[in-house]
Amino acid sequence: MLIGYARTSTADQAAGFEAQLRDLKAAGCEKVFAEQLSSIDVANRAELARAIEFAREGDTLVVTKLDRLARSVAHLLDLVAALEAKGVALRILGMAIDTGTPNGRLMLNILGSVAQFEREVMLERQREGIQKAKSAGKYRGRAPTARNRSKEVQELHRAGTGASEIAKRTGISRASVYRLLNEMAGS
Repeated sequence: MLIGYARTSTADQAAGFEAQLRDLKAAGCEKVFAEQLSSIDVANRAELARAIEFAREGDTLVVTKLDRLARSVAHLLDLVAALEAKGVALRILGMAIDTGTPNGRLMLNILGSVAQFEREVMLERQREGIQKAKSAGKYRGRAPTARNRSKEVQELHRAGTGASEIAKRTGISRASVYRLLNEMAGS
């Protein structure tokens, strides 16, 4: 059985979501699991877990693109291992890869290794650039988002708003709200 999985990061990506569903149906998927998640929730993909749990030996999990399935090379390899343990193949339509074949497994491993290499090179360049900027006195790091909201946090707190609601309204974490409130109380 061909089992499809579609995902977008936001509900605003309706066209991309519909295109994935269309392509999965066109590929012959009999059952499709789909979800629209924010980047915050992407680590907890219930429908992907359901699709893997639903799959049986001899089935194939089908996705349109690799980035719709895995967050990283390590995550991809974990997913492939979980599928292989169940006797389930993975097909990535956009790359014409099917791990049900020896060539498909080889290509997936090669592409995964290349992607990991590219990521490591990019991170190395980024670290070098940061070090160079620090040496030149031009690097200050990320702007403190929570600190920029301290006045708003203080006003909401004085109005009797709880920490969870303050976090929701200001777009910062509850931990940051508590940290700011503690700092204000200590000053």
